[in-house]
Amino acid sequence: MRILLTVHQFFPDFKAGTEVLTLSVAKELIRRGHEVCIFTGYPCENSLGDDERFDEYIYDEITVYRFYHSYVPMLTQTSLIEIGYNNQLSKKHFSHILKIFKPELVHHFHLNRLGVGIINLLADHDIPQYFTPTDFWMICPTAQLILKDGQFCLGPDKLSGNCIKHFAQNSVSDFNAKVISFIPDSLIGEIAKITKGSKIIHFPMQNEVEAMSSRLENTISALNRMQGIVAPNRFMVDLFLRYGVNRRIVHEVNFGIDIHKENVNIPLKKLNADACIRLGFIGTLAPHKGCHIAIEAVKSLPDGFASLDIYGSGPDFPEYVKSLEDSAMANSNIKFCGTFPNNNIFAIFETIDVLIVPSVWFENTPLVVYSAQASNCPVIGSDLPGISAVIKHGINGLLFKAGDSDDLSDKIKRIKDIDVTAMSACAIQPKTSVQYVNDLYDIWGVVEG
Repeated sequence: MRILLTVHQFFPDFKAGTEVLTLSVAKELIRRGHEVCIFTGYPCENSLGDDERFDEYIYDEITVYRFYHSYVPMLTQTSLIEIGYNNQLSKKHFSHILKIFKPELVHHFHLNRLGVGIINLLADHDIPQYFTPTDFWMICPTAQLILKDGQFCLGPDKLSGNCIKHFAQNSVSDFNAKVISFIPDSLIGEIAKITKGSKIIHFPMQNEVEAMSSRLENTISALNRMQGIVAPNRFMVDLFLRYGVNRRIVHEVNFGIDIHKENVNIPLKKLNADACIRLGFIGTLAPHKGCHIAIEAVKSLPDGFASLDIYGSGPDFPEYVKSLEDSAMANSNIKFCGTFPNNNIFAIFETIDVLIVPSVWFENTPLVVYSAQASNCPVIGSDLPGISAVIKHGINGLLFKAGDSDDLSDKIKRIKDIDVTAMSACAIQPKTSVQYVNDLYDIWGVVEG
């Protein structure tokens, strides 16, 4: 069977959870005898011409078709917001891939940079397609349900007035952003509704406002043209249903991970009363992942009480990474360790007593949490739906108030008074990639053999 997978970015340049999940599914499908290729995006410089935005390469014996996305006018589109979620140049190129590869089934893992136009194209060609959402991009333009001030957002309102407001605040000076904050979301939404498509009323960035006000309608309409959505937790299921996704096509299925264990009997974690607690952070160094919270918490601890090894990179967030390095510079207990091949993750967990997952957004169950559990490693994580779905407070880890470094510090101190070995023994063994693809088979209606 010819199966095409899509993802917003991919190896070798991008190695976060969504990319790891996509690769693991691709390799398992190939192992089962399917022909697999991948269509991916890549953030690039603005200067490329339309005909320079595509190439292909081989990664791990998989053909990868790549679209170089930028937030600049391309093809006939001028709205940068529309170019972000409904890119017509990407869709045009995707139509060529369909002719070359002739997929019998498509599974999407992320459509940022690629756009929902390819969903509609596949539907028009009656090609079955499915989707595993790994964040909230289909609902939220920022993908993270976070407001400008860092507060949680419950999602777009009826007319997306709050999204337009968020966009406007990010596009102007701090003073003007403060002025805009006093305008009711509902009023902004009504103005956008009244002026949409108007040839008489004109105002700055009108095409962007119109694109933002139409975004949710377009993404939900596209989702409902799919044959199935494989949501990883109840929070995501409820979010999609709340915005009008057809209940019939939504399935709740936990992620699966590749488990490369030389020794299937992973030892339980143990702490010596006088030993320094070895903490670890593994993830993208991006503000929403909350590494700064972990650093602040460790800095507040007595010297030698705990160490923190930070694994990850943040090429899209150089200023944030620099701020992390500056913050940790004077603390010898904190070390930046770079990245590592994903199949080395269990060796990394041998050097960690407790994993810290300090996310400050509604996490979508990070794969690293599953890897920690497979390694019998307790987790101290933010008390958010995607994390608390796996980590049960006081059983296989501890939960702290998201964004509160003081609370995280208190939870780290508690580790010395808790039976870490008992927590380690209560680790929830995650689903494997093999089991995850079995679940996909059931949803796709594919019969083995």
